[in-house]
Formats: sequence, C-alpha cells, structure tokens
Amino acid sequence: MDDAVRARRAAVDALADIEPERLREVLRDRLADASMTPSVLTLLSARTLDSAVETAPLAERAAGVQLIYEGLRLTRVLAHDEPWTDGDSDAERADLDILAADVLVSRGFYLLARTETAERAVEVVRAFGRDQTRRRADDADTATLDRNLEADVFALAAAAGTTAVGVAPSEDLLEYAAGLAREFEGELPPPEAALPETVSERILAFADGDAAPSAADP
Repeated sequence: MDDAVRARRAAVDALADIEPERLREVLRDRLADASMTPSVLTLLSARTLDSAVETAPLAERAAGVQLIYEGLRLTRVLAHDEPWTDGDSDAERADLDILAADVLVSRGFYLLARTETAERAVEVVRAFGRDQTRRRADDADTATLDRNLEADVFALAAAAGTTAVGVAPSEDLLEYAAGLAREFEGELPPPEAALPETVSERILAFADGDAAPSAADP
C-alpha cells in the first residue's frame, strides 16, 4: 500500500462514526478527491528518521494533519464563494459543507490532541483566521494570504512526523516544508508531484542541523 492510499484510508477510518450518513458521505467525497500531500509528508518525515516507526499511530497523526487541512480548505472555499446568495439548494449544500468543515477540523484536533504538535495545530487554525480577516483589505495580497494555509500545514506535517520518532523539528526543516507549499498555485498537486525526490535528504540534513537550502534547490 503506498503512502497516499494509507493516509487516505486512515483519514476515512477516523470519520467512520460520524452521523448522519449524508454528512459522512460528504466527508468521504472530500477525501476521495483530496491531494494527500500533507499526510504523506507526515509519514515521510517520520520514516526518513526512523524506518521502524510504528505504522498505526503514525498514520493517525498523518490523518490528523490531513483532516485539519481539508476542513480549513473547505472553509476557505465557502468564505470566498459565499454560496448562500445563489438560491435555496446551494444554501442547503453550503450549510452541510460548513458542518463538514467543522467536523474535519475537530476530528483532526482529536487525533493530534495527545501529540507534541497539538499546540501547533491550534496555531495553524488561528493563523488561518487572521489571514482570512486580513484578506478583506482592499490592498491585500490575497494569493499569499491564501497560500499561508498550505505553508503552515506543511510545517505542521513535518513537525507531526519528526516528533513521532522523538525528534524536535528544526526551524530550518519547518521553513523548508513551508517553502515547498509555496512552490504551487491553486490546488495542491498529488504527493508525487508536490514532494521532490530530495525531500528525504533535506529532512536528514536538517535533523543534523545543516543550513537550509531553498525549497526550489534540486
């Protein structure tokens, strides 16, 4: 089973008890179409430093990161599109999506609550709220403010992975992970396109305290 499949399954399993069924279907649909790059980065960050790391708890961490991202990403879409203005049917779906976003984030928090990255996860949500507020200004750099979410989530993913094997993430590693997210515009590509082949080498280098290169370096 490859990492993307493993991460998606862990995220879906974390939502298996959600009721009603219609809401659970919305959640599953979101995950079915999602780029699993944040959760795969979590898995990769841990296994690069310890190939014998226990799979099940690591997959839970990866799912937690992914669920928080999916919930905030959905919130961002709803905040920008404002579907409540387009008629009753769109408003009904938007109400369900808002609930789905809340469930995704809260379940992600639950999975990370007893990990070393619990406070960092909370700060990701707080930063997202601040950025979306600043986005309303007439002179706001909306593209950068929006992409901050992916940058913060990638840093969270790296931290969730390294701390799973007892390694505190260096600032260099966190900056590198955030920089990877800023290489893209619009929707995140799948992991094989978003994560360069050298990402494991970079994680090892930063764990040894080496200076961080640019995320664009080969």
